[in-house]
Amino acid sequence: MRKTVSFTRHSANIFFHILTRCNLRCRHCYINPDQHGRNTLDIDTIERWLALFAHRHPLPNVIFLGGEPTLHPDLSVAVKRSRQLGYASVTIDTNGYLFHDILNRVSTEEVDYFSFSLDGPDPSVNDPLRGDGSFKQCTQGIAAAKRHGFSVSLIYTVSRANIDHLQRMPPLLAKLGVDRFFIQVIGVRGQWKEDAQRVKTLSQVDRDTWLAVIPPVAESVARRGIAVTFPKVFLDPDEPFECAGLVADNYFIFPNGRVYRCPLCEDYALHSLEIRDDRLIETAKVNELDLFPLLIPEGCVMNRIIQPRNLPPAVNGELPYQIACCMLKEEITPQLQ
Repeated sequence: MRKTVSFTRHSANIFFHILTRCNLRCRHCYINPDQHGRNTLDIDTIERWLALFAHRHPLPNVIFLGGEPTLHPDLSVAVKRSRQLGYASVTIDTNGYLFHDILNRVSTEEVDYFSFSLDGPDPSVNDPLRGDGSFKQCTQGIAAAKRHGFSVSLIYTVSRANIDHLQRMPPLLAKLGVDRFFIQVIGVRGQWKEDAQRVKTLSQVDRDTWLAVIPPVAESVARRGIAVTFPKVFLDPDEPFECAGLVADNYFIFPNGRVYRCPLCEDYALHSLEIRDDRLIETAKVNELDLFPLLIPEGCVMNRIIQPRNLPPAVNGELPYQIACCMLKEEITPQLQ
């Protein structure tokens, strides 16, 4: 069954970057230490910040990210504390190296998903993007997580560099025993966007290519019994535009205390919230919240400001499509036999 996942305030998603350090140097990494901080949060701070958002919403979900979150020696403690605080679900995003024996320090009752990043169906596609040896290490990490009984999701970040290889992913996903597949569109953010050559080779694909490739691959994956989620990206002229910053509770937390509501803003000091002395403080104008209500023909105002390359040219004064909010997703769930 394919559906567009509506925004909701019934749950909150906490994307918690507990550090920005990583053992890899992925070509398209969105982490920007100048804006996000270079520090690693200590476990006491992590616990206090987790409590802030647990008390703010009755049904929060937390996703631990980095950098590489398994580099944090106390990640397992943070996971256990999340459960004690009443978080509805806990996910760990990882590149697959799984440091600090994390698989043996948490249980399947404590972690809902280990979510692995892989950007190609074999080393020849993945490793030039993510680093030599990363395909082997990631697939070995997935196998280890499955042996421990954990549910596994896999994230594939689509760009011009790897979209031609996406159709080769379904059999690999089935072979690895992946439970959920996330297709992401590359965001033109992070320090890599200052490199003209990388922008040329890694940039977002055009609408026709996206629609020709992504939905058929997603359907193919779903036929193998794997749930698939991918961004809506492009809206037809008659589809309404909604901004998740106005109608959903998503929080992107960084080690320097910045809290964003929109990931497109993360390269700039546009964060609407900030953690100071363990309190969540609203920041001064102008910030992202002042921009979300702006209505423009192109759809997402943040996309128009920050990454306009995928905007359509007007034809006889009319736009052929709008850009959807980057948080708007389509989901295909396998049909039960």
